[in-house]
Amino acid sequence: MVWDDKYGPRRGFMMMVVAPSGVGKTSLTRRLVADHRDLHLSISHTTREPRPGEQHGLHYHFTDRPTFDGMVAEDGFLEWAEVYGQRYGSPRAPVMGMLEKGESVLFDIDLQGAASIRGKAAEDSVCVYVLPPTLAEMSRRLHARSQDSEEVIHRRLDRAKHEIIEWEAFDYVILNDDFDRAYADLAHIYHAERLKRARNPWISSFVGGLLEEPI
Repeated sequence: MVWDDKYGPRRGFMMMVVAPSGVGKTSLTRRLVADHRDLHLSISHTTREPRPGEQHGLHYHFTDRPTFDGMVAEDGFLEWAEVYGQRYGSPRAPVMGMLEKGESVLFDIDLQGAASIRGKAAEDSVCVYVLPPTLAEMSRRLHARSQDSEEVIHRRLDRAKHEIIEWEAFDYVILNDDFDRAYADLAHIYHAERLKRARNPWISSFVGGLLEEPI
C-alpha cells in the first residue's frame, strides 16, 4: 500500500453511488473523479456491442460471451448481472489492486450491484444514495433529457419508488436539490472516508513516534 511518502501507507476503498435515473448521479460521480487524482471510475465488462462513440477500455471493456463466462467461473467479478440478454460485470482484480496501492474506486452502480459488492467486501465499501428533491422534479429531468418514451419514463418513476425504500441500507444519503451543494456533500464524504483510522495504518507508528519525543 502506497499513498503519500510524507506519511505512509493508506488503503483505498470502493465508493458506490446509487440513485434512480434522472437524479443526477452521473454528473456528480464524473465531477468527483475529475477533481480527485487518487479516485478512479470502475470500468465494467459487457458482452454487448459498442454503441456509436463508445471506446473499449474507456466506457466499457467489451468482452465476448465465452471470456465473460470464464471470468464468472473464476470469480473474476465483484458483481455481475444480465440485463436484456447482455451481461455486465465489475472486474475484481484491477479494483482490488488499486485499493492495495492506496487509490480508491468509484462505482456508478445500481442497487443490486452495490449490495453484491458490499456482501463480498464490506470493510472496503462505502455506499451513498442520492435522492431527488421530488418525483415531479425527477420526471421533469427525465423529460428534459429527451431520451425515453413516456412509457419508459413512467416505468423509471415507478421503479424509483421501489428503490428509494432501501435508503436505510446506505451509509450516507444525499439530497440533490442543488447540484453544487450535493456535490460538496459527496466530496466531503469521500474526504472523510479517506481519513478513517482503519484505512491509515501509518497512524499507529506515527503516534508512537510522537509519544517518544522528549518534552
